Amino acid sequence: MSASPTSGSPLAVFDPLALARRRARARALGPETFLLERVAEDLVDRLGAVKRHFGTVADLGTPTRALRDALAGTGMIDDYIAFGPAERDDTDIVTDPEILPFAPASLDLVISALALQSVNDLPGVLAQIRRALRPDGLLLAGFLGGGTLGELREAFAIAESDTLGGISPRVAPFVDLRDLGGLLQRAGLALPVTDVDRVVVRYGDPLALLHDLRRMGATNPLTDRRRAPLLKKTLIRLFEVYAERFADADGRLRATFEIVWVSGWAPHESQQKPLRPGSAKTRLADALNVPEGRLKRDG
Repeated sequence: MSASPTSGSPLAVFDPLALARRRARARALGPETFLLERVAEDLVDRLGAVKRHFGTVADLGTPTRALRDALAGTGMIDDYIAFGPAERDDTDIVTDPEILPFAPASLDLVISALALQSVNDLPGVLAQIRRALRPDGLLLAGFLGGGTLGELREAFAIAESDTLGGISPRVAPFVDLRDLGGLLQRAGLALPVTDVDRVVVRYGDPLALLHDLRRMGATNPLTDRRRAPLLKKTLIRLFEVYAERFADADGRLRATFEIVWVSGWAPHESQQKPLRPGSAKTRLADALNVPEGRLKRDG
């Protein structure tokens, strides 16, 4: 089953055809899944802390069956539906990542692992998820954040500047953690929570990192990417800069992956709500056990 295709958002930062080709190539090469498996395990742990059973669950865009396998046998869910790319072998409904075929108030839980970082219209996707959730339904997702591959971004910028006299987009502009709480609230999700998990992976050389990114389907998918092949002199300079700036004492090289976690609930009358202004029954000065005058700002 497939949703209707779309040409994408007017702000097409990511090229959907390039993303599909990279996922297909990763599958043909033999995917590197260590990061995705970590995120899947973490998501199950976080879901377990909620201490609730969920009926209809949508997995949105996860590139492999990692979440399905991680949740199997946990007893946390009933019906699991995988929405996402055709390249995934267990996709139940192939869908455009920007236009989701969710019926209103049809889902108890939406989960996603390492997928939402590559949608062009994240606010729009969050709004669609909100409409699809039943009252007191939950969104829980982990995806790549703004600090991901900062070392590679810096090394590429220096290498291209030194060898080409300018730089081109090489590493995706992942979303910043500080923006996510506001995006969740704009989408109409209640009790929004965001946090970050930074994973540092060490490599023997930059080429091993580039090979892993290729097998993750995570090489450059940007619409404005340089289309010409990477020059040998630029690659050599990239390796030099990376080793100069990001090597540990033992010579191994660091690569940081920033996993941003978001959760939010469809509003429900049972949820906690902030008190109305002026409804407090205890003065702040009393709670802090200080004279009231001490709380006033100087000047």
